[in-house]
Amino acid sequence: MITLSPLDITVLFVYLVALIGIGMMVSYRRRLEDDKFLAGRSFGWFNVGLSIFATNLGPSFLIAACSAAYATGMVTANFEWLAWFFLLLLAMVFAPHYLGTGVSTMPEFIRRRFGERAAEFLSWYALLSTVVLWLGGTLYAGGVLLSQIMGWELWPSLLLLMTIATSFTVAGGLAAVIVTDSFQAILMIVGAGALAVIGFVKAGGAAGLAEAIPADHWKLIRAADDPTYPWPAIFLGYPILGIWFWCTDQTIVQRVLGARDIGQGQKGCAFAAFLKILPPFIFMVPGIACIVLHPGLENPDEAFLTMVANHLPAGMSGLIVAVLIAALISTIDSGLNSFSTILTLDIYVKKYRPRATGKEIKRVGRLVTIGAAIVAVGCALAMQWAGKNMFDLLQSIIAYFAPPVAAVFVVGVLWRRATSSAAVPAFYAGSAVSLGIGLMDYMKFPREGFWPHFMLMAFFLFVAISLFMVAVSLLTRNAAWEEELSRPGSAGGSGRRGARKVWIMWGVLTLVMVGLYAFFTAISSNA
Repeated sequence: MITLSPLDITVLFVYLVALIGIGMMVSYRRRLEDDKFLAGRSFGWFNVGLSIFATNLGPSFLIAACSAAYATGMVTANFEWLAWFFLLLLAMVFAPHYLGTGVSTMPEFIRRRFGERAAEFLSWYALLSTVVLWLGGTLYAGGVLLSQIMGWELWPSLLLLMTIATSFTVAGGLAAVIVTDSFQAILMIVGAGALAVIGFVKAGGAAGLAEAIPADHWKLIRAADDPTYPWPAIFLGYPILGIWFWCTDQTIVQRVLGARDIGQGQKGCAFAAFLKILPPFIFMVPGIACIVLHPGLENPDEAFLTMVANHLPAGMSGLIVAVLIAALISTIDSGLNSFSTILTLDIYVKKYRPRATGKEIKRVGRLVTIGAAIVAVGCALAMQWAGKNMFDLLQSIIAYFAPPVAAVFVVGVLWRRATSSAAVPAFYAGSAVSLGIGLMDYMKFPREGFWPHFMLMAFFLFVAISLFMVAVSLLTRNAAWEEELSRPGSAGGSGRRGARKVWIMWGVLTLVMVGLYAFFTAISSNA
């Protein structure tokens, strides 16, 4: 538990007032708009990039990144620094097709590509993953953290956090979510960056860390027999998780769909990719510094709060608590908006009320958001029985959710010959096999150690489902009602000059990432 001074409480109160005020101000300004789901496709690259960045950073990530750095070093930076390539795929491969067809949701894209049965499956699958991962899991992690910091019971922490996130999401839709996400992304960078700088200086700076930290802790690529992060699992498995998370998940993609045109969406993705350089430095450096300042912690998960409690001046602790709440709310409000969008547009309107008016759709969307919030609180309360390995459990759940969706989208987008006759069984059978294996892995059936690393399993499942889909497509034909994919250039945008600027941004980012890997390889070469 962190002892908050009156100044800390004042800082936290100012943050909450500012957050709610910004959300309500945006909601009031856009009160007459019917499009609460994509904000009228009106946002520029700056807001799109910040919203993607903030949505991705949940409180579990902040704590896990610091604890992983304390326990195993910089190897988990791969999960941040490999994301740029999949943001590139989203911007330059997937987004042009999404925006070219004018869709609002991923199930709508699949409906136009592979028909109603495939879309219906993806709608319910996306709702399930949103409730479990984006809402329930994130809310539980944040609620536990807030209850530990404030000394509260779990349930009032959950209710407070969900009430704040729901308030402006219901009123303002995606517009309020994106604007508040932008505010919170800046807050997270400033607050976490301050803790990283303080920890870096108190640990003796570069010289102190170089002397005290084993060279092995700086390794980004570990041996194939490493028990936790073997390189085959990362470099084969992460791409499957990356395609699902960055290129096909409604919660992330919806920010790009809210851009005013393809050029702004692509620049927003590039901006988010540049921002992804920061997390290993601002969230993991405190964990590395904690090794020097507080060696021998029994539980690495205590590293973050140990640094906050022992090394921040009055006022800064309140700022860090605000950062943790910001990380939670920016993820929760995005999940709520995504859930509401899919359930309202892809299920309620498509199946039950195809002639619904804009006002009716807006009203139903708000009711769905409130319902999703209630379900998420119940899901989070149930997750307290999962034990101390909840954070690790959520990562493995992602690995088993990802393969069928990633396979259908990759094959369906990259290959025009893919058929609905292949996509439908790939979705249904692929998910049954993938989630079934995940359940057996979690239950250690038939014995512990029987299944490969969960990220390797994600790769194997993706390959198997993709091959199945290709084989069935070759044996079948495209139905007459299957819509041909739009050409990537048909979504409009900023023309050749704008596209050239985007590619220059990606080229610069590629050089930066190569430099980072070369640097950490050099300083860990003595391991």
